[in-house]
Amino acid sequence: MSRTYTIIADHREGTLRQVTLEALQAAQIASLEGDRITAIIMGTQLESLAEELAAYPLSDIHLIEHDSLQHYNAEAYLSALFGVFDTVRPDAVFIGHTAVGRDLAPAIAARLHAGQMSDVTSIERSGAKIMFTRPLHAGKAFEKKVFADFPWVVTVRPNNIPAAQASGGQQAQVVRTTYSPTPSLRSVVKDVVLKTSGKVDLTEAKIVVSGGRGVKSADGFKPLEELAEVLNGAVGASRGACDAGYCDYALQIGQTGKVVTPEIYIACGISGAIQHLAGMSQSRIIIAINKDPEAPIIKTADYSIVGDLFQVVPLLTQEFRNVLK
Repeated sequence: MSRTYTIIADHREGTLRQVTLEALQAAQIASLEGDRITAIIMGTQLESLAEELAAYPLSDIHLIEHDSLQHYNAEAYLSALFGVFDTVRPDAVFIGHTAVGRDLAPAIAARLHAGQMSDVTSIERSGAKIMFTRPLHAGKAFEKKVFADFPWVVTVRPNNIPAAQASGGQQAQVVRTTYSPTPSLRSVVKDVVLKTSGKVDLTEAKIVVSGGRGVKSADGFKPLEELAEVLNGAVGASRGACDAGYCDYALQIGQTGKVVTPEIYIACGISGAIQHLAGMSQSRIIIAINKDPEAPIIKTADYSIVGDLFQVVPLLTQEFRNVLK
């Protein structure tokens, strides 16, 4: 019996988010020969994004354009999705573990009478069994789980599953779906004010340069911003730095902030409280810059530089400029 795996594309400011391709890779791992993988993309001015997605190994792409979908609105998005689900009839749904994905997934699971698993970091298929791995206890442990039966809904943590590669062959078919908002919509999003840490999305950045109380002031973040710009990375912060007013809470990484898993995490002036480690300890390489050789972050880091960050960071920035120019 063939199955239909559906990914819900996540995009921002006219760009397809990397986690969409990671969700597609997860669907490819789960699927068998003869299964269908479809994508659904919602919003406005989606033509170029649909063309980009069509280059990947998908059976078809369902494109839903309407002004009411320009900004994320859970009620409108779910209404549009459920209309397509009547046609697609997914056995499984993959979506990024982003703010939008975390909001939509439980409602989709309820609609499909499906099981749901959140924050999946890896997926393996062995015969008929599809096993998912997800973190527990703020990343201190992992569990492996399987669904007893279809249908199911899974959210995929960014930066953990390799992104799918373009097929280079036949283009996927783009199916345009008409959507009319129901008159019973109880909310309308008129405008969105975005807070951003820079050009690179913090949760999807390959390199994160993060500051703690050791940066001492808002101006103390400027050397970190310069280093992040040279490395094409993003700037993050500990809760201590946010509480002190050095930066916006949108940059906060940790148990009560964002969870990041970059290739390289550079912790500058961060002590390494357990709440902060919960948000970044799964980074592949951790580099700590701290004056205190006994700081907990030093024990967690793969590489440590014991010294003043205001001396070390500018030197690193200059050296990377020399190497990368």
